[in-house]
Amino acid sequence: MESGPAIFAGAAFALFGAALLLWTGVRLRQGEPVALGVAPRTAAVVTTLSGAASLLLGIWCFGRL
Repeated sequence: MESGPAIFAGAAFALFGAALLLWTGVRLRQGEPVALGVAPRTAAVVTTLSGAASLLLGIWCFGRL
């Protein structure tokens, strides 16, 4: 009964984290700003940490099954 929400949450966090890391990497490789109005290094660090945290949270949710 509890595995359904854990699977959904794990998938949502893992997909969001992976997509955020991929998007950040593409933007940095192209030399485009990651976030408008923010220092480039600050935006890159914050989005990378957020993406990694979401991906790890998704993996943790899958590990709880």
